[in-house]
Amino acid sequence: MKNIAALALISSIALVSCKKETTKITKIDPKTGKTITVEVPADSVAKVTENPAIKDSAGVYTQTFKLEKGKTYPLTTYQRDTKTMTDPQGKTLNGTSESTDEMSFTVNDIKGNIYDITLNLIAKRNSQSADGKTIVVDTKLPIPKEDDLKMIWNINRALTGNKLNMKMDTKGNVISITGFDPIYTKVSNAVGTIVKDANQKASVVASLKESFNEKVLKDQFNKNLTIIPKKGVKIGEKWTNSENADPNGKIKVTSNYTLKSVGNGIAEISVTGGIPKKNEKQAQGAITHSLSSELAQNGTIKFDQNTGWITNQNIKVVTTQIETISDGKQSQSMKSVSNSSVMVNPSAK
Repeated sequence: MKNIAALALISSIALVSCKKETTKITKIDPKTGKTITVEVPADSVAKVTENPAIKDSAGVYTQTFKLEKGKTYPLTTYQRDTKTMTDPQGKTLNGTSESTDEMSFTVNDIKGNIYDITLNLIAKRNSQSADGKTIVVDTKLPIPKEDDLKMIWNINRALTGNKLNMKMDTKGNVISITGFDPIYTKVSNAVGTIVKDANQKASVVASLKESFNEKVLKDQFNKNLTIIPKKGVKIGEKWTNSENADPNGKIKVTSNYTLKSVGNGIAEISVTGGIPKKNEKQAQGAITHSLSSELAQNGTIKFDQNTGWITNQNIKVVTTQIETISDGKQSQSMKSVSNSSVMVNPSAK
């Protein structure tokens, strides 16, 4: 009897020790759209610090940054566009382009609520494929043999391998980015090895300065690094941002965000929206020219709950444009459809 009792005791201890601990996370039920709390195995949940960067107060989540001195945080952007054009005779042409910009941010120091950060410009890659042929310009590869690609490679190579200094506060506001002038000089020297005409060389550098400067990068990082509104949002709450899609500001791209879930060390935000279908017509005599266009986006953005840093973005964008010319008796149409993937830190999917 004692042996049986001992075996029973051992069995009960084994059952208790095998029982996995659970923890609760808050998320949106995909079927009902309602906020629910579910239990999941504790070992499947990433450890969340006691005072994380993305935290809630009375159910309202806010985003700050809690980066560590000496640590480096990745920010690699990747975009893939596949374009299909259909001519009036129904013939289709396909082309694919890809671009990758590899960057990282190293925290040098933290003073009060201000981070001193080195922005490392690591590498750039561009490729285009059409009619079974692919051309690649990659700063990690040797210079291309084609003359028309050498200029692009030289500029990209001069842009990479450089460092900028950035000041950012713990709320994600980029205060300053400095160190552009040495890079401009480096690019100018690189262009000079191919372009001998002084005016053409100056034009290339001037064009670079318009797209690669403090204002452009500050706008980009302020928009991409912090998504959750300063006032905070609840699980399931939606908010909307819009930005100009053309220089005149007549066309707006609308992004609708929803805080989908916070748990397992990750804050996940869903993204929808785009540009509503727009039709334009112009008549000249008996000829009418019509243009129909629209853009739709859908995807997710994920942030590390402990640090507030973006871990992954994966957004699909579909752009459709139909151009039609008619004389009242017959018409011809050209259709263009672009399927794009816009990612941040794609390896972290």
